[in-house]
Amino acid sequence: MSVTAAQGFTAAGIAAGIKANGNPDLALVVNNGPRLAAAGVFTSNRVKAAPVHWSEQVLRGGTVSAVVLNSGGANACTGPKGFQDTHATAEKVAAALGGEFNAGEIAVASTGLIGVLLPMDKLLPGIETAAAALSADGGEAAAIAIKTTDTVHKTATVSQNGWTVGGMAKGAGMLAPGLATMLVVLTTDADLDSAALDTALRAATRTTFDRVDSDGCMSTNDTVLLLASGASGTVPAHEEFADAVRAVCDDLARQLIGDAEGASKDIRIEVIGAASEDDAVEVGRSIARNNLLKCAIHGEDPNWGRVLSAIGTTKAAFDPDRLNVAINGVWVCKNGSVGEDRDLVSMKDREVRITADLATGGESAVIWANDLTAEYVHENSAYSS
Repeated sequence: MSVTAAQGFTAAGIAAGIKANGNPDLALVVNNGPRLAAAGVFTSNRVKAAPVHWSEQVLRGGTVSAVVLNSGGANACTGPKGFQDTHATAEKVAAALGGEFNAGEIAVASTGLIGVLLPMDKLLPGIETAAAALSADGGEAAAIAIKTTDTVHKTATVSQNGWTVGGMAKGAGMLAPGLATMLVVLTTDADLDSAALDTALRAATRTTFDRVDSDGCMSTNDTVLLLASGASGTVPAHEEFADAVRAVCDDLARQLIGDAEGASKDIRIEVIGAASEDDAVEVGRSIARNNLLKCAIHGEDPNWGRVLSAIGTTKAAFDPDRLNVAINGVWVCKNGSVGEDRDLVSMKDREVRITADLATGGESAVIWANDLTAEYVHENSAYSS
């Protein structure tokens, strides 16, 4: 049930007419308490959408009573009018919920085409429709309503010891996040304050969403929110809760890569033997963004030279004559030169595993990416998304 798996939450997803094709395009998630704690992380892109600016302000108070999300328009690069529209959206949600909450407790998120104002004559009435449709079973409908180029909706849950963490996500392109990725709403009925939520969320996104690198393009709208209702009455241990949040984020992050635009391969890049975790992440991200390598993987060619070339562009500590690379468990490069026979590598499966050993230290990191296909080029050139 996605964001309504945890007690204390209702949700809805409807077609407000924002999308020309008539598909669902407006979601509403409401925290019915008794606690209204929240935390959030947002894009590090310096060009931020109006709803990101708004929601960053809301989250400073640590209280979120509801989240309204729309697909079909990003409301990014829309000037003062775009921010006014975001404010009006939050005001409308507060009114539609009976005036119990104020607009300063309503988070707003949008996704779609950049540089186009939202059709407020459709969005605002849609909020009333969504509010009337709120249900404890509405999580799946909400997840469907936030899709853009996604082919499937994405949800995940973890339940243990009487409390639950649930979540929904959307994203299929512009997946190269800083702190977050596209739109994600997580909910829990654990009884925790905003500070505890913030600590767990930042730790989880750092090693999950922030290490998904599909196409090297960072969105203007990336938003991840974690809301706590406290409805279970349970206060879990910090480590136990953090592990659950990370598990849900990891599940959703993998689903994002599995649904990346045009992709035919999911690429797990593990960098080991690094002098620092930062070095490992830098190297992994460089490998993930190497278009020549991504094309080779699409063609099922274990071209390890392109891995070394990508490593060499970083500032990480390593000796070129000690680098080792394995593709699907075959060490095709040893000590910076030819290793095992590359013909031993099978790349028929969807998942391709690349291991890059810097042979310098004991730190490691995993980055997820995908191949570069003609379908990706077509999808991002044939129409605006």
